[in-house]
Amino acid sequence: MLWCYDLEFWTLDYASEDYGMTKGHLADRIVYPLMREDFIYKHFDKMSPSQSREDHLFREETKYNYRVRYALSQKGRLMVQRFYNKLED
Repeated sequence: MLWCYDLEFWTLDYASEDYGMTKGHLADRIVYPLMREDFIYKHFDKMSPSQSREDHLFREETKYNYRVRYALSQKGRLMVQRFYNKLED
């Protein structure tokens, strides 16, 4: 969660490249367990409506090559912030 704290959102491809893990291992071992605990959520899902301003930023992507964007939830951000606060003490 510390890794994605400064990111607005990210994809599994980007995270797996940065972590040096395969997408499947990263998703199964890190992302999905954190999603079950509500620390991470899908910021942009494949089924999101395509009329928003954000969707127009990703216009070159279609429903066949679209990558889901994940983000740290408020619960996750608060946990990371508590961790940083403890480091300052």
